[in-house]
Amino acid sequence: MTPARAFAGKRYAVLGLARTGLSVVDYLWRSSASVSAWDDREEAREQVANKATLADPLELDLSKFDGVIVSPGVPINRHPIADKAREAEVPLIGDIELFAQARPELPPHKVVGITGTNGKSTTTALIHHIVKTAGIPTRLGGNIGKPILGERELEEGGVYVLELSSFQIDLTYSLDCDVAVLLNITPDHLDRYENFDAYAAAKGRLFEMQSPDHASIIAIDDESSRKIAGETDGVVIQISAGGCMDQSGWPSLQGPHNAQNAIAAMSVARRLGIGEEAIEEGLRTFPGLPHRMERVADRGGVLFLNDSKATNPTSTAPALAAYPAIHWILGGRAKADDLDACEPYFDHVRAAYTVGETADMFEKLLEPWMPVRNCGTIRKAVRIAAEAARSGETVLLSPACASYDQYRDFEERGDDFRAAVGSLS
Repeated sequence: MTPARAFAGKRYAVLGLARTGLSVVDYLWRSSASVSAWDDREEAREQVANKATLADPLELDLSKFDGVIVSPGVPINRHPIADKAREAEVPLIGDIELFAQARPELPPHKVVGITGTNGKSTTTALIHHIVKTAGIPTRLGGNIGKPILGERELEEGGVYVLELSSFQIDLTYSLDCDVAVLLNITPDHLDRYENFDAYAAAKGRLFEMQSPDHASIIAIDDESSRKIAGETDGVVIQISAGGCMDQSGWPSLQGPHNAQNAIAAMSVARRLGIGEEAIEEGLRTFPGLPHRMERVADRGGVLFLNDSKATNPTSTAPALAAYPAIHWILGGRAKADDLDACEPYFDHVRAAYTVGETADMFEKLLEPWMPVRNCGTIRKAVRIAAEAARSGETVLLSPACASYDQYRDFEERGDDFRAAVGSLS
C-alpha cells in the first residue's frame, strides 16, 4: 500500500509483531510516522529494529501517542494494554482501522466487508473470485490472505474484499464498507467476550459504521442476525438459505451452508453491478479454500475431503449435512464437551474415527449413535477409514476441535491428512 500522508509526523505504539504487526510497522515507517514496537520474541523485534524504537507499550507514557495498534490475537478483554490505553485516552486500534483512515488517499474504490461466525472465509474468497471473474481489479485481505497494508493498492474502480473477525471489528471505528455482509452468529470466542450478546454486538458494529446509502446484506437464519437486521439503518438486504437451490454445477460449493455462502456472494456481486453470466461463471469455477471441505482425492469412487478448518462442532455440522454416507474423522483439543450441533446429521455417518485429546470422550459420546474406532492419530484413522469406505462414500476430516494438541495449527493438521491420503497404497 502506498504511504499515506495522514500518518506523517504522528506517533504510534505497536504491540505484537506477527505478520499483521510487521506490515503495520513497515507501512507507518514508510508513511513517515514515528513508531515504537514490541513483541516478546527477540527474533520478531530484530525484524523491525531499523524502522521502529523497540519499547514495550506497557512501559511508555501512551498519552503522547496518536494510537496503540495491536494484533487481533491480543485478548484486549484481559490484556493490560487495554486499560493503559483507556487511561491515557489514546485509541486502541488495528490494521483495518489504519486502512480505513488511509482510504481517502487511495484511488476511488469500493470495500466489501464480510463477517459471521462460520463461512466467512469461503464467502470472502468466493466474492473475490466472482469480482475477479468479472474483470474488476480486486484485493483479498483482512482475516484471510496477506495483511491488507502489505498489499499493493488497487487502480481506480477496484474492490477490496475483507474478511473481518469480531476481533478486527473491535479495533476499528471508521471502516465504512460500501457493502457489509453478516452470514450468521453462533456461540464462539466466548473467552474474549463477557457473554454471547456481547459477541453478537461486536459483529453488529460493522453495520453501525456504514453510511446510510451503503448496503448491508444480512442472512436472517438465526435470531441474533435477525435482530441486527432489524436494528440496521439504510439499505438492508435480507437473505436466507431456506428452500431449494441447485448447487450441482458448483463442485466446490456443496451443502446447505454453501447455499448461504453462495446467496450472500451473489447478492454482493449484484450490488456491485456484476452481471449474471459472470456470477454464474464465478460460482462454477470457484476452487474452494484449502482446509475447508477441500477435495483431496477420489480413489475408487471414494471422495476424501479435508475440512480441517472446522474447529468447533457448529462448523463441522455443515460438512456432515453435505454428504449422505460419511466416514468421519474427528477430534483434537475440544472447544466444547458435546457434539450437539452435529447430532441432526449423525444419520449421514457410516462410522466415526476419533483422534487426539478428545478421542476417548468422543468415542463415548458417539458409540450410542454409530460404529466408532478410537484411532489416536489422523494417519491411522485415514488408513482404517479408507479400508472401510465403499464407492459413493466420503472420508471426511472435520475435527470439530482445535488442532493444538498434536499440530501447530489447522493448516498443518490438514496437510497431514492430505499426506496420509497420498500415502495410501
